[in-house]
Amino acid sequence: QVQLVESGGGLVQPGGSLRLSCAASGSIFSINDLGWYRQAPGKERELVAAITTGGSTNYADSVNGRFTISRDNAKNTVYLQMNSLKPEDTAVYFCNVRCSTYRLPHIFYDYWGQGTQVTVSS
Repeated sequence: QVQLVESGGGLVQPGGSLRLSCAASGSIFSINDLGWYRQAPGKERELVAAITTGGSTNYADSVNGRFTISRDNAKNTVYLQMNSLKPEDTAVYFCNVRCSTYRLPHIFYDYWGQGTQVTVSS
């Protein structure tokens, strides 16, 4: 029905940058809120950043000022620009897309990406 493909993860040194992307495809009628979550070993999944249809954003305190979430509605894609990366940013990052389909245009569901590994180490 709806597929999310994440990319952009990898291994970087502390202080480096990465840009994650998440492209949604399928019978999408409308995309609502978008978000990025992460889960580190031994920890629970946490919200990293979120962006609404109107462009309002919200960030976890731990990444505020270093990460930037953005969206490209024409491409059905959400991005996460990560700068000044720290070892504690190491985690699997998941995108979350809330959208409706052509079959039920006014009913919204949450869809999740497969996850992409981000490792910050020297």
